[in-house]
Amino acid sequence: MNALLHAVAFLTRIPVPRLSADPKDWQRSVAFYPIVGVLMGILLWGVALLTGWLLPVPLAAVLTLVFWVYSTGALHLDGWMDLADGLGSWREREKIFAIMKDSRVGAMGVIAAILLFMVKVSALYEIMRNDAEIWLLLPSLFARMSLVAAIWFWPYVSEKGIGTGLKGGLTAWKVGFGFIFVLCATVVLLSWKGMLAFLAVTLASWIFLRSISRRLGGLTGDCYGALVEWTEAVTLVVLIATGRLWM
Repeated sequence: MNALLHAVAFLTRIPVPRLSADPKDWQRSVAFYPIVGVLMGILLWGVALLTGWLLPVPLAAVLTLVFWVYSTGALHLDGWMDLADGLGSWREREKIFAIMKDSRVGAMGVIAAILLFMVKVSALYEIMRNDAEIWLLLPSLFARMSLVAAIWFWPYVSEKGIGTGLKGGLTAWKVGFGFIFVLCATVVLLSWKGMLAFLAVTLASWIFLRSISRRLGGLTGDCYGALVEWTEAVTLVVLIATGRLWM
């Protein structure tokens, strides 16, 4: 339970009881990231239903996105912007790391955030317009599972970053169980179309991680945050595309 509370406290703004000081609980928390994804999905689903019932769809979509950003404390969005600033500079590796650590946001980070918001709010509008709010159970779930996979499969290059030691809380069977859990949840919601969506999102996340790792020699905490935002946006697009192709 302590590990789960650490996961909730780290990935969301949801209040939790006092956290344990045991560093092993922090390490073990990574295995519970998909559970946090489920919790986030349920909250998004509820907010979308409520705002869609009370307000016009365009405004409801915007407010759902506002809640989405607020509920995570913009943690992942910060990583998305920092990575965009670093990679957008087209500098050498060490200079990219220095730019990513800078607390100031540059032009590339702002542009990346605006484009991300445009994709997400447009997708939310389309989903809510078609009364498919149940789909919102999946983006956060897929994204947190991709985060677990990134921690397990890809090297972490920051010596004292926020992700230091997280891999120690994982095992092969925990990662495998996480993938099975996510796949089963997807199939339950969308039948065989869900399996196709899951495979498409997994491929997109792998391409994203591979391109970043080749550029930086591994991943950082900012890369993890950017991965979450990327996976959520891709999941929304894939779900809409899948729905249009097989409606």
